[in-house]
Amino acid sequence: MDSVEKLVTAITIVEEARSVPLSASCVVHRGDLLEVLDEARTLLPHDLVKAQNLLDARDAIIEEGHSSAESLISIAREEVSRMVEQTAIVQAARDEAARILAEVHETADREREEVEAYIDSRLATLEVILTKTSDAVARGRERLAGAHENDALSQLSTDK
Repeated sequence: MDSVEKLVTAITIVEEARSVPLSASCVVHRGDLLEVLDEARTLLPHDLVKAQNLLDARDAIIEEGHSSAESLISIAREEVSRMVEQTAIVQAARDEAARILAEVHETADREREEVEAYIDSRLATLEVILTKTSDAVARGRERLAGAHENDALSQLSTDK
């Protein structure tokens, strides 16, 4: 499991926890929840390393595309110089070189967009999970604060 799945598990534990009667609070086994959150904390750096590796791989792909494009341009120039006397062949070579260059640029752009889309989707998922976790913690703290105000013993002592 990765860190996102661990955070989803933690949220599920809180959502499925047994409610305390006459209260907005719930009972969660501290050890279980802490274990899941600790595992998420342990996995998060690994997931971030994986994301960085994806970024590095993307950069390598882009660099490879640039190198490939330069190589193709060099090859195309050599071809053009060999066929200079035949204008139809020269024009065909120029067209092919332009097509190959456009294809390489499209491939590099498409691969960059795919890598960025994947990373963005992973980060968006993580953001949603963290937001839900934060909301759950905030609700729990509000409930905890509200439990003292709604406590029957507290009300009796204020009535006297």
